[in-house]
Amino acid sequence: MKSMTAFARSQCSADWGQITWEIRSVNHRYLETHFRLPDNWRELEMPLRERIKRHVARGKLELALTLQLDGEAARPEVDGEVLKGLIQAMQTVRLELPAASEVNVMDVLQWPGLIREPALDRDSMAEALLACADEALNQLVQARAREGEALRQLIEARLDEIEHIVNELRPIVPEAVHAYETKLRERLAHLKAEVDENRLAQEVAMMAQKLDVAEELDRLLTNVRHVREALAQDGPVGRRLDFLMQELNREANTLGSKAADMRLTEAAVELKVLIEQMREQVQNIE
Repeated sequence: MKSMTAFARSQCSADWGQITWEIRSVNHRYLETHFRLPDNWRELEMPLRERIKRHVARGKLELALTLQLDGEAARPEVDGEVLKGLIQAMQTVRLELPAASEVNVMDVLQWPGLIREPALDRDSMAEALLACADEALNQLVQARAREGEALRQLIEARLDEIEHIVNELRPIVPEAVHAYETKLRERLAHLKAEVDENRLAQEVAMMAQKLDVAEELDRLLTNVRHVREALAQDGPVGRRLDFLMQELNREANTLGSKAADMRLTEAAVELKVLIEQMREQVQNIE
């Protein structure tokens, strides 16, 4: 089981410079990718998407590439033909507008197309960039797995608490029914009223029906078992866990609405708190 929230950073060295990949991942219903790449390396997006799909099923990912060129690779080259045309254009302008101001060298260097990349082997560079991206993706998967294990332990602990609460509730129902019958008899005795055993039995039976939450408790434990089974599976389980959280919450709500005993009401509230805590964690699971 993996979390969708993680961060990875990979630095690689090449003959022509340094490569740095940073990947941030957060929760999302589907797989969504965003890239921050230098404009001259936009063609990497497609092979990167294919690699991501092999590693990640869900989550919103942002991949950022930083390049630091060294030596000859970092030395800018001026396109002579573009510069020649630019000079001719400036001379023409001066002939027409003698009062035109002198041109700043830095302004000239910013002219589109004047500065061109050094003659580099882009194929080998792309291979190195993608290999470094693979390292970052592997780190991301490991980080998501570590975080996923931590989430699994948190959810397991709350499942244990739910099972403990359910097991404590089971003997409450017969106790509450017996206490209700005893209270009725005491009230009738205090009023010195004649006891109609048939009528009393009907009242006790109605109260027993109101307090009968055995089915809800059974379904709670069944869903707890399904959650544990999902936690033990390989691959994405976030959507299934989200559905199971809804089922657990439904049973807790039903338990609270049927509870005619304060202990059942308090237990229903505590169950809903535990389920909500799990639901928040499940939102981060792939």
